[in-house]
Amino acid sequence: MASHIGRRKFLATLGGAAAWPLAARAQQPAKLVIGFLNIGSPDWNSVQVHEFRIGLSEAGFNDGQNVAIEFRWAQGHGDRLPALAGDLVERRVAVIVATGGNTVTLAAKSATASIPIVFTMGDDPVRLGIVSSVNRPGGNVTGASFYSGSLGPKRLELLRELVPKVTSFAYLTHSLNPEAESQLRDVQAAANAMGQQLFLFDARSDNDIHSAYAAMAEKRVGALLLGSAAFLYERMNAIVALAIRHAIPACYYERQFVRAGGLMSYGARRSDAYRQAGIYAGRILKGEKPGDLPIIFPSRFELVFNLGIAKVIGVVVPPTLLARADEVIE
Repeated sequence: MASHIGRRKFLATLGGAAAWPLAARAQQPAKLVIGFLNIGSPDWNSVQVHEFRIGLSEAGFNDGQNVAIEFRWAQGHGDRLPALAGDLVERRVAVIVATGGNTVTLAAKSATASIPIVFTMGDDPVRLGIVSSVNRPGGNVTGASFYSGSLGPKRLELLRELVPKVTSFAYLTHSLNPEAESQLRDVQAAANAMGQQLFLFDARSDNDIHSAYAAMAEKRVGALLLGSAAFLYERMNAIVALAIRHAIPACYYERQFVRAGGLMSYGARRSDAYRQAGIYAGRILKGEKPGDLPIIFPSRFELVFNLGIAKVIGVVVPPTLLARADEVIE
């Protein structure tokens, strides 16, 4: 009888011991969740996502370990952003990382005034009314800008130096971008000051891009300046290929265009802004307030050339420009 009692006690003890890991797992706090919202697709943003993860890791957080990332991709359809942002709010994420353009940040800001938002964008968030100041943004929004939208006049200057005999330029923009009007105004003023004729082309659809290049050929424009917009970034391959087909020297706002076969670019590294977004997201998860984290702007800009493409379209890059290049692709 005593042996049966002892056996039951042993089994009860064993059962309790086996339950300990289950109980411990049940008591562990749920992972913090980051919502990652982007206007594009994962295929076009793999480098940026990688840099974001690096920044997040530098802040002490790793996806799948002590934090989880919920990705929401609009696949180039800006009208999907409000619903995707609302979904992340309903999911009660700890922070929303809004990337890929101004419209993404605006959609996230419209969806919540309480959940912290960390953005990456190419324009001035103060001018857009997203934050009240650079040093102390206030509210629930902060982030990093790669400042591509404000460099149009500088790119036009570089393009003119590249092809000094050209007197007419094409400017391809996406007018649905909130900053499109101010970008155009700056570029037009620069063209007027240089005494150059500027032809405006607005691409709201894929067909518009093809039509724009056909019109450029008809007008015999000498060179092309690309406006900064997420819509255009997502159509990088088509834009670059058409410039080569029509032999139009073009200046882009992101080095990825040159790596994809573009002639030249001038701007900051977009990936740096994503890394900073990861760092800021981690700092917020540790308890810092987004309104106290200053907006980060790039410290330097890169001039990149693709000499192989220059030969294909019959352009000779002046030695003075090559000497200033940060990267030259042969």
